[in-house]
Amino acid sequence: MKDKNVVFMGTPDFAVPVLEMLIEKTNVIMVVTQPDKMVGRKKEIKFSPVKEVAINNNIEVFQPSKIREDYGALNELDIDLIVTCAFGQILPKEVLDLPKCGCVNVHASILPKYRGSAPIEYAIMNGDSETGVTIMYMDEGMDTGDIISISKLPIEANDTGGTIHDKLSLLGRDTLEKVLEDIFNGNVKRIKQGSDYTLAPKIKREDEHIDFYMEGEKIINKIRAFNPSPLANVVIDDKEIKVLDAKFVKKDVNKVREIIEIDKDKLGISCIDGIIYLSTVKPMGKNIMDIKSFLNGIDKDNYLGKKVS
Repeated sequence: MKDKNVVFMGTPDFAVPVLEMLIEKTNVIMVVTQPDKMVGRKKEIKFSPVKEVAINNNIEVFQPSKIREDYGALNELDIDLIVTCAFGQILPKEVLDLPKCGCVNVHASILPKYRGSAPIEYAIMNGDSETGVTIMYMDEGMDTGDIISISKLPIEANDTGGTIHDKLSLLGRDTLEKVLEDIFNGNVKRIKQGSDYTLAPKIKREDEHIDFYMEGEKIINKIRAFNPSPLANVVIDDKEIKVLDAKFVKKDVNKVREIIEIDKDKLGISCIDGIIYLSTVKPMGKNIMDIKSFLNGIDKDNYLGKKVS
């Protein structure tokens, strides 16, 4: 397959294993990724992980802010296949029609479940027992194209958004590699998705907040889903505390959204059907710490009975 010209489109580290596999197996002639970002107080330019790999392999990089409007660089290329993975933009028909073998996407869910930008988070938040990767042909919709192949993966009780992210990143690479030659040869059975689907829209800032009127298991699922990013949070004394890990004990409670247990190594907040015990937190402006270290720095007597928000 080294004679096949591939354009790869992706941005975060999730996409890196797929790109590295394509570089090894095919002739990647261009990498398309999101524009560089300025980060930190010094506003330093940061390349996307995908751009870093492209530069290290002497591959041309194209960074349109809106590929719907700016795709001229692709028109000059002889493209056999476009592969996208966590690119972050929907391709216009003009781009979809360019490659001889079509455009395929590596999506981190079992389609048609969880179309959209946050499939990993929603699978964990909803308490799903499994997730997976779908290789699909692209059309003008959002994750609506014909399915080529699906690989599944169990979600374990101790999995977080981070662990599932890493597992699916490698599973996506391996699943695409298995069907890549068939895609080039046109030996793929296309499976229509149909109209029975669910969405996984982008996580918003307000979604990160913990609602203690939810059931405890759902709160724990949210904390797991948002670890390591963007992290779920609770507000105590008008200060936001990000929560990386917690435990739930089911029991009858008289009050909800209140700190009802606290000692040198325990902080318990009541929810609708029990108590959420914070285990690992990141207070505003501070580093990640275990709950005992956090409690060492506060007036514990003043916290007991406080309402959280």
